[in-house]
Amino acid sequence: MQLGELEKLVLQYLWSEKVADAKQVHSVLGQTRANSLNTIQSTLDRLFKKGLLSRTKQGHAHLYRTKVNREALLAKLITNVTSDFVEQGEHSLIAAFSSASANLDDAQLDKLEQLIEQQRKLRRG
Repeated sequence: MQLGELEKLVLQYLWSEKVADAKQVHSVLGQTRANSLNTIQSTLDRLFKKGLLSRTKQGHAHLYRTKVNREALLAKLITNVTSDFVEQGEHSLIAAFSSASANLDDAQLDKLEQLIEQQRKLRRG
């Protein structure tokens, strides 16, 4: 799955606002980026079809909400990208994350350790 720049901005907006219709999104994003209301509506519809947004009809408009949080989307995007390059049981993905962690400070590394421990506990049940 690939996301365009406007799609990313719409997701970020909806993560902060929780729920909005196309006109609300347009008033914040569309006008500053010179996008029409129709472009915003098309973007919301694409995100809905990709399974990233839910929508409910209210009057003539749809109200949109995100279906996934930031972390879940990042995990999905990483999995989609790496699935083409990493085979089952291969350790290159772990090595790539290890290399990427070289840029993290001590607080971020501590948080990473905490998240890894949470995943271990979840697997144990």
